[in-house]
Amino acid sequence: MASIILFLLEKQPASSIYNLGSGKARTFKALVEAIFSTLKLEPRIEYIDTPLDIRDKYQYFTEADMQKMWDAGYSKELHSLETGVSDYVEHYLNKGFKTH
Repeated sequence: MASIILFLLEKQPASSIYNLGSGKARTFKALVEAIFSTLKLEPRIEYIDTPLDIRDKYQYFTEADMQKMWDAGYSKELHSLETGVSDYVEHYLNKGFKTH
């Protein structure tokens, strides 16, 4: 993320809204599995139905369209979901957490 901010500051592409993400759709299951993996725990996942009152409003698919960022000249490789989760959990959330 810092490299993207530096890119925008230095190159100053056209003022606009730029999507930021991996550009690859991933599931909530993949996110949870990455968290368990980082914590070196066996995944224990239980599924529940989406509540009726939000089913017609819920955004079931998300994927950042990175084309505008690429067109502006940004070309560095982005982190995978697993790399980002690992970094965040290990360096920000896992302070003092014990798995045993």
